[in-house]
Amino acid sequence: MKIDNVYLAGIGTADTELLDVSEAVDRGWYDAEARERGALVSVSVAGETPAPDLAVQAANRALALGGHSADEIGAVFHTCVHPQGPDGWSAQHYINHNTIDRPVTSAEIRNGCTGFFASLQLASCFLASGTDSPAVLLTCGDNFSTPSIDRWRACGLFVLADAGGSVVLSRTRGFARLLTVDAVAAPELEILHRGATPLYPPTITLGRQLDFNTPVEYINGKVASGEMPPQETDFATILIEATEQSLKNADVTMDEIALVVHDGFHYDTLRDLYFDPLGIGEEKSLWSFMRLVGHAGVVDHIRGLEHAWKEGLVSVGDRVLLAGGTPGMEAASAVVEILEPAPAQVPDGT
Repeated sequence: MKIDNVYLAGIGTADTELLDVSEAVDRGWYDAEARERGALVSVSVAGETPAPDLAVQAANRALALGGHSADEIGAVFHTCVHPQGPDGWSAQHYINHNTIDRPVTSAEIRNGCTGFFASLQLASCFLASGTDSPAVLLTCGDNFSTPSIDRWRACGLFVLADAGGSVVLSRTRGFARLLTVDAVAAPELEILHRGATPLYPPTITLGRQLDFNTPVEYINGKVASGEMPPQETDFATILIEATEQSLKNADVTMDEIALVVHDGFHYDTLRDLYFDPLGIGEEKSLWSFMRLVGHAGVVDHIRGLEHAWKEGLVSVGDRVLLAGGTPGMEAASAVVEILEPAPAQVPDGT
């Protein structure tokens, strides 16, 4: 989806601590073999800080940087992948109340780890709809330090990390221009993360821990035994299609992309699912940063872009590709153009 006149005015992330992967191995939380294969150094953790409070802190920082007053924000779009608080409660209105505190629509957007891309798409449409408001607040936040999650073993592709992130999307100004946001789904692959698990009652209501591994192993076993045909599509295929759409819409080639901001997966996962399919090397990736923080679901691309911009890894005129994926399966991508260098001192906003 080609985007016109939409900018990233502000960006922010919440404070978290880093937990060394070696400590997790020593404590028996994480396998030494997985550490060697994944090559992670540490992951971000938030202790008992509620996920919505991570989003609030990030949002106030993005608002302080973005320059738009609260009265100019026409909507709040919040995205997450893990429960945010009390059942029946609205995290997005809590975030609104503790940031702009305005009587504007506040919606939760759920699309797994590509929720931020979905928020970009919907917010861009909102800004182009004729609304009088020149900006939208996008927030993300998850804290996986809960009894229903074993962050170290929930999935063999990554270690789950806690984080909060936010972007102020504007149709008037910004440090970067949003050129395109695209997504490609392969809905027939939803079975990979369902396996033999019944749909009712939902597993989280039974007190079971999140488990990405068992359903995938079940389906792979069915395929290996000949009981199921192999899937004709895989994640790499739809990732390539999504990024090709974005590159075309942004009128750039991969050679002209200065940096790829990707999920915070294990190194071997990134190599197989991102680097090799996209034809990029580690030098064009954010691996050196992502290996320090882990996979924070919807926040990966916000904090990756913020890090690259504030640390001077990208310059004015550079085009940056954001690429990610989620169960479903769906791959999403976006291209932004850097318009301004990061200020010498970024306002804290807290």
